[in-house]
Amino acid sequence: MSQLTSAEHQHFLEHGFVVVPQLFSDQEVAFYREHYTRMRLASKYPYDDAGVNSSADDPLKKYPRMIHMHRFDQASLDYLLEPRIREILVAFVGTDPYAVQTMLYFKPAGARGQALHQDNFYLRVQPGTCLAAWTALDDCDEENGCMQMVAGSQNWDLLCPVKADTSTSFTDTTVPLPEGAAVKPIHMKAGDTLFFNGSIVHGSFPNTSKDRFRRSLIAHYVQGDAEQIGQWYNPVMQMDGQMLELKDSPSATKCGEWVDESGQQVIAMNSSYVVEINVHD
Repeated sequence: MSQLTSAEHQHFLEHGFVVVPQLFSDQEVAFYREHYTRMRLASKYPYDDAGVNSSADDPLKKYPRMIHMHRFDQASLDYLLEPRIREILVAFVGTDPYAVQTMLYFKPAGARGQALHQDNFYLRVQPGTCLAAWTALDDCDEENGCMQMVAGSQNWDLLCPVKADTSTSFTDTTVPLPEGAAVKPIHMKAGDTLFFNGSIVHGSFPNTSKDRFRRSLIAHYVQGDAEQIGQWYNPVMQMDGQMLELKDSPSATKCGEWVDESGQQVIAMNSSYVVEINVHD
């Protein structure tokens, strides 16, 4: 039986994202929390930006994110290729996607959030776009840094980044929004999974709570007809676990800026922005 209702499917098509409640059980969530906390505190891993610094003032240095865990951890590979996720992604795009990345964000109390951005600006999938399956391992709201989405922006072209406020964001770039665009907080329960399109503008709030984590387990995918991707994400995987290489996307990505055209705001594709090969949420 499909995990996706017709209403959820329609919400994704109209808004670019949808929360599928309780895709993962309490027992699975408890396992993931314990598994990744033990891994994080035990060692430094091949794709870490830095190891754990337990004496740092910045909470994100005490609990840095983990990236590409599926390349060395079986539980992460199992999540990336999870049949429940695959079934939902196929319902959205009509074909099997390619699996490309796993991430674990710990986001302890006091941690900064992430400024608004579009995932496909970094993955640079051509043709098509990327998709994310973002599973909450804790209940999340504005206080502990839940996700936020600009509904409908999945249909926008890629925007050129501008400088972000690094006092509230651990990344230093963001994207500008047109006047009137609404940013919606996404409240979730542990075990819920948020699916979203790679062009949708999204980010997350800082964790301003006193003692709450906002842990999340994330997988990124690309549409099965994709031919190119940023080199950091190769090799990609078919959903049966078979690996293959896509062509590397060029290092410069065409992006646009908001302009007024006949009284309406539209994105004018007038810039070429060099993208650093780096990991990304």
